[in-house]
Amino acid sequence: MTEAIRPQPGILDIALYEGGKAHLAGVANAVKLSSNENPYGPSDRAKEVFGRTVHSLHRYPVTDHASLRTAIAEVHRLDASRIICGAGSDEIITFLCQAYAGPGDEVVFTEHGFLMYRISSLAAGATPVEVPERERTADVDAILGACTGATRLVFLANPNNPTGTMVSAAEVARLAEGLPPQALLVLDGAYAEYVDGYDGGAALVDARQNVVLTRTFSKIYGLGGLRIGWGYGPRHVIDVLNRIRGPFNLSTTQLETAEAAVRDQDHVVRCRAENTRMRSWLAGALAELGVPSDTSMANFILARFASREEAEACDAYLNAQGLIVRRVAGYKLPHCLRITIGDEAACRQVAHAVAQFKGVR
Repeated sequence: MTEAIRPQPGILDIALYEGGKAHLAGVANAVKLSSNENPYGPSDRAKEVFGRTVHSLHRYPVTDHASLRTAIAEVHRLDASRIICGAGSDEIITFLCQAYAGPGDEVVFTEHGFLMYRISSLAAGATPVEVPERERTADVDAILGACTGATRLVFLANPNNPTGTMVSAAEVARLAEGLPPQALLVLDGAYAEYVDGYDGGAALVDARQNVVLTRTFSKIYGLGGLRIGWGYGPRHVIDVLNRIRGPFNLSTTQLETAEAAVRDQDHVVRCRAENTRMRSWLAGALAELGVPSDTSMANFILARFASREEAEACDAYLNAQGLIVRRVAGYKLPHCLRITIGDEAACRQVAHAVAQFKGVR
């Protein structure tokens, strides 16, 4: 009987997403550097507002998200009417696939791109199309070469997770210009705030009708536990996405805390400066130990080892020292470890532990 009850095509092909490990057996105070979280957490202003929302837990949240959209628009100089908010940028990605891709359609992304692109494509019944990268960096010519009459969405994380690499604005514009007419380019800017002066592709969105961007409060704003994200796009796209967005997809706590966070740009500036400083230091320290990484523009580095075996052995050694990083074999990078940039003490612990590991080898 149960064989007659089947999910939509593609769903059983989804490999379950595994987040970064958060705990180590027998270790009380492990240092978690596996999920690209901000070690400094949210701003004091955001925490204060979060605490106040306890008094309105019995009330339904607003459905139009107007106050948060206005705050985002003012900070980033955008049109508030073309902003949509969701439960993390993951939900915006899901909306896009649900709205624009289905059976017979193709969704294009690069080989080391965010795992949710594949998952959301399959959930919508579309066919995921994976494009090779060049030296762990998106290759615009390869992406354009993979596009067909069936392509409906092209996802590009810029900077990319888990590589940390970034494509220039000129190359992104060339990609948008070269897409087939029925395709949307989605610029995933989860790590955009870590790049000083970068607009995440907003100017390109304003200049074209086939580009959408997504952003999140989970990274530099330190609100990963609340799940808040947003997207910005042409009016015709945002209108479509709002038709499938649940009216109460964000709580009052999410909305008001995110608004306080985005208005506290001093906190963002401080976190970006510290991340840049310690990212440079850690990349240099590991390179001196024979563990290279590409220039990262995000809040992590992708440490490359000689083999999968060495990467896994190093990961096990780091765990023994109470340090949790991320294996990325699921991203087709089995010889690498993704290491979140923590505070100075955490970065120095990682460098010291890798030095010990390389020494015993």
